[in-house]
This record gives sequence, structure tokens and C-alpha cells, in this order.
Amino acid sequence: MPQEAATRRPQFSTKAPPMTRRSISFATVILMGLSLAACGSVPTEVAAPVGGEHPFPTLTHTTGHHAHPVHGIDVSKYQGQIDWEQVRAAGVSFAFIKATEGGDRVDSRFQENWEASRRAGVPRGAYHFTYWCRPMADQIAWFKRHVPNEPDALPPVLDVEWNFHSPTCPRRVSVDLARSKMREFLHAMERHYGKKPIIYADITFHREVLAGNEFAEYPFWVRSVRTVPHERYPGRRWAFWQITATGRIAGINTPVDRNVFAGTRHQWQQIAQTGFRHRGHGGTAVAASTPAPVPAAAPAAGATVLAASATAPVQASTATTSVPAQAVPAADAPAMITAPLPAARPRF
Repeated sequence: MPQEAATRRPQFSTKAPPMTRRSISFATVILMGLSLAACGSVPTEVAAPVGGEHPFPTLTHTTGHHAHPVHGIDVSKYQGQIDWEQVRAAGVSFAFIKATEGGDRVDSRFQENWEASRRAGVPRGAYHFTYWCRPMADQIAWFKRHVPNEPDALPPVLDVEWNFHSPTCPRRVSVDLARSKMREFLHAMERHYGKKPIIYADITFHREVLAGNEFAEYPFWVRSVRTVPHERYPGRRWAFWQITATGRIAGINTPVDRNVFAGTRHQWQQIAQTGFRHRGHGGTAVAASTPAPVPAAAPAAGATVLAASATAPVQASTATTSVPAQAVPAADAPAMITAPLPAARPRF
């Protein structure tokens, strides 16, 4: 700013004009309108990946998790026994369930959670935690041995992080080796399950190994519990965002990781109809400024509302399979309760 502009001060009268009843009412209406507009904030842009490499809408910037109406969780044995019917009734639209770690460890509650979530009608996918000291061929075989190939499941997830607290493998491999191992796993998963796998990467691993838009052809699941993702993952397009590790959900007696989907309710339903498979639909997926006909969820008593209104999508291809009604929560589904403090992700 030029110096003269910084020092020049406009001359205002110090005497305020009287406020009439009409002017007060007008000011109140304006303030209420601004407040409602803020509450209904939506992502500034949601688009399908360039080239249509996978079916998930993605974005880089968002105004906050309140802008995303489709919520999910990720769980492991540390959540104990889960009542998946209550979880679904609480408004959970999807779940990522820990399956395997390395080449010889399986989550002790994976099979229980996998079957119970299916019976409850919660779309779910399995994730594998990478063990850098084990050949990736062993880890691929181990995951395929324990995770069924089901047509309506979410794509498999590769969880990549440095695990310095591991008693047996606290090492950090080279960037080239880490990327090579990732490609080996991802290619094998896509061949076996017929779906583009999802990559989960924490902030540190992403910065050191995946920055520069590496693996852009894959959908990303990012973790940012204190701020919006683009401040921690600059330039990265993401499909899922882990917003807290200390959420509270009906049916789960412990804190649980909570996540949001980048797209709208309508987009989620369309993708679920395809069995979360790529159907070659590319281009812009959402007109961000157009309101959708689906209203935001009404808050349950004593609960904090997380969701905001979705936006109207561009028509995508019609699927031949039906979507369970529970795959997308009803407008009056109870809101999930927010617990904002982060916590470390537990491991074996």
C-alpha cells in the first residue's frame, strides 16, 4: 500500500444519525442473511479428476467440514464392539475398516466389523497399514487373503505413514523405494478388486514422499484435524478428509475417527450405484453455486450439526443396480456429535 494512502484518513462526522425502527429492522435482516449464508458455506469447487481416473469427486479447497453433508468413520479393534445399526441410524454414510498390517497381522475385529456393517447397510471399505520392512508381495497376499472381493464394497485403501513407534520396524525408507512399494500394492489391488484404490497419507509422509502431485491418478484420503486440508496438503486433490480422531457416534463406546466426503449426497448416491467403480464419467461434477433440493440434516437434541446443504450435480450416467436407502442418510437423520480434539491413531 502506498505511504500516502496509508496515512490519509477520511473525515467522518462523530455524531451518529438516529436509528429508526425501520432502519433497525433492515439492519437485523441483513445480519441474519449474512449469518445464514455463512452457515450454508459450500466448497468453492468440486470436480471429477482430470481424465476421469476414478469415480470420486475431489477438491483442493473447502470452507470447512460443515460444507460437506456426507459423513463417515474409520474404525479398528480399538473401537471395541460396534452396534452398526445405531451407527447407520446416527447418519454415518460410509466406513473404512482396518483389515491388515504388514504381512502377518490382521485386525482382530475386522471380520466382525466387515460382516456387521454389511448387514446394517453401511457402505464400507478395508484398509491396509503399510509395514516398510516387509516385502510388498507378502503384504499384497496377506490383504487379499483376508479381505473379500465384494462388488458393492468401497475400494481398498493403502495407508502410508512413517511408523517410528513400531518396536520392530521404526525405519524410514528412501522416497524412491516408498513410491515403488506403493505402486506395487496399488497395481495389485486394482487388478484383483477391479477398483482404483484409495491412498491415505498423513501430513508428514505426504510432504516427504508424495508432494508435487505424485499419484494424482488415485483418490486421496487426507488427515487434517486442526485446519482445512489445503493448508497441510497444498495442491492435493482429495476425495475424503479425516476431520477428527475424537468423534463420538451412537453405537460406538470410544472416540472414533470421523471423515467427510468431498462431494454431495447426490454424487455419493450415484457413485454407490456403480459399486464405487469408475464408469468413465469425467468433467466438472458440481456447480458449486447452485443449491441442491436435498435439505441439510436437522440437529438432534444436544448434538452439534456438522452437515450443510449440498450442491446440485451435473447428471451422470445411470447405473443398473439399486442403492440401499441407508447409503445416503435421510434429511431428518440425527446429526453426529463432534469432538474436536485430535488424538494419535492407535496401531497394533
